[in-house]
Amino acid sequence: MTEFDFSMIIAGVVAGAAPIVLAAIGETVTEKSGLINLSLDGSILLAAMVSFVAALKTGSLLAGFVAGALVGAAVAAIVAVFSIFLLQHQVAVGFVLTLMTRDVAYFIGNPYSRIQGPHATPVAIPALDQLPFLGPVLFSHNLPVYFSVLLIAIAWWYVYRTSPGLRLRAVGENPQAAYARGISPWKVQLLHAVGGGLLIGLAGATFSLCTKPGWGRPQGAEGAGWIVLALVIFGGWHPVKAAAGAYLFSFLQVMGIYFQGWLPSVPAQLFQVAPFPLMIFTLLIMSFAQNESVRRWSGNRPRFRIFLRFFSGLAPAALGKPYRPD
Repeated sequence: MTEFDFSMIIAGVVAGAAPIVLAAIGETVTEKSGLINLSLDGSILLAAMVSFVAALKTGSLLAGFVAGALVGAAVAAIVAVFSIFLLQHQVAVGFVLTLMTRDVAYFIGNPYSRIQGPHATPVAIPALDQLPFLGPVLFSHNLPVYFSVLLIAIAWWYVYRTSPGLRLRAVGENPQAAYARGISPWKVQLLHAVGGGLLIGLAGATFSLCTKPGWGRPQGAEGAGWIVLALVIFGGWHPVKAAAGAYLFSFLQVMGIYFQGWLPSVPAQLFQVAPFPLMIFTLLIMSFAQNESVRRWSGNRPRFRIFLRFFSGLAPAALGKPYRPD
């Protein structure tokens, strides 16, 4: 494999991971507040359909992305309202919504299936796109890909270096204590559920307007929401680690395409499904890394300690538990 080929592979990984990164960071921020949005898979499909139709009808990519973001925010707001104010089970509400939004997307979007429409084109950054290796890898993409890369740093800064991020983490860990300090858990959860939903909607728009342009059944984004939920766990509810998991998943998908060409005798379906069990295996490693006996064993082994620290991460203590004031 030449250097040029390798740079193209990594560029494909960065581009292919963009919608997964957006959705993973959106769900990470939502779950940091203690709220689970299980509607991701259906939300992404519905946002992808609405984005494509909006862009097709208006001739504006911006309208498509705005429409997709609003769809994701609306679905997340429904989950938040049912959980925060009606005290319904978050997992049940999210699961019903993911099935409903998926079917709505297929039903309403059926007339627009396999129609050629607008899609985002690469916008190379002058001078930087000529850099060896880094040019094609980082500076020759479309705008949503650039945004997904920048969002990783923005999300880390927001969650761990700002006052709103501190309130977010406080509510996710102990909403009663946060309320006693003058913080409204309902407001924080609703705000971050809608904000996370906006990113999930953008992920759907990125699928249909950038990564896999167009709409159809299957669209190509099926199952992405479940992968995102796994990546949030894989990342230990940390935005940077969740994004790293998204790039790993994208790398496995891209390499599966290459392996089909290198090993034509192996059934193509094997390479298509391989990323999923590999992600499950990674989650098992993370579960192993969080075991208390394993942590004690790694105490005098610096290399293992660094490895375990990367895979360690605990869910917010109040995750999935609607706040009920005393």
